[in-house]
Amino acid sequence: MKKRKLGQQGLEVSQLGLGCMGMSEFYSGRDEQEAITTIHRALELGLNFLDTADMYGPFTNEKLVGRAIKDRRDSVILATKFGNVRTEDGGWKGVCGTPEYVHEACDASLQRLGVDVIDLYYQHRVDPNVPIEDTVGAMAELVQQGKVRYLGLSEAAPSTIRRANAVHPISALQTEYSLWSRDPEDEILPTVRELGIGFVPYSPLGRGFLSGAIASPDDLAADDYRRNAPRFQGENFHKNLELVEKVKAIANAKGVTPSQLALAWLLAQGEDIVPIPGTKRRTYLEENIAATEINLTQEDLSQIEAVAPKGTAAGDRYSDMSTVNR
Repeated sequence: MKKRKLGQQGLEVSQLGLGCMGMSEFYSGRDEQEAITTIHRALELGLNFLDTADMYGPFTNEKLVGRAIKDRRDSVILATKFGNVRTEDGGWKGVCGTPEYVHEACDASLQRLGVDVIDLYYQHRVDPNVPIEDTVGAMAELVQQGKVRYLGLSEAAPSTIRRANAVHPISALQTEYSLWSRDPEDEILPTVRELGIGFVPYSPLGRGFLSGAIASPDDLAADDYRRNAPRFQGENFHKNLELVEKVKAIANAKGVTPSQLALAWLLAQGEDIVPIPGTKRRTYLEENIAATEINLTQEDLSQIEAVAPKGTAAGDRYSDMSTVNR
């Protein structure tokens, strides 16, 4: 698999990453052995960029990833995140970016992952009560201590990104970006490109919606968190389904799956973009990786643009948008 650079500090990863969140929480169904086998298969196929966070599980996803890479650490670029504070029983305590917490969270993640250093350490959400300079200053200390190699932010606003980068070089920004979440194109992508920061789209398949496999909200299990997402509810769902059908028609004509078309479109948006589709099964992993071999012509891109322009998706990304883009 081809590599792409994130930032200007030397971080290079496979052009597609693997989001590990769903292996432990939020989506229904858990199969730890299949999840670990999926991670191993990703590494076999040249995908070396794994994404986790302390809050996933909570805390259990890092342990799972740690077990999966225990005997193959040198083959992995490991990314994890801090800032969304949860309790052991799954409760939410809010967002924290204090310097003290940054150090505590990093030490805990290193222990759970069973590694000596984290390759890419993100602030998962920006704490509005702590100056970003203080948070990134503490993250920079982790680099100086050898616990972290590169720094990242997630869902940060352009002004926040600039202030953070002035304290210590930021290598990657992780924000939702897909055919139905194109807001980053307005200000965020121009900002990170000006600063030489790589861009890591999460939910590149619209939380599975763009796969075309979800025809009704009833297709989601009762404990699936997407049931509470505005885009999966009521009239929004049906309007978004119309978008998916148009994407599916283009994919069928090209002989690929809707998921592959959506990922190929993202990869075509720039060499500084590394999507991290999440899956917990080898079959979907292999389907996603095959998207890296798809070449979209200008005609293909124009057709996609015609059916999925900015602002097409109905409904907000989250029921509470107050923690993103700040």
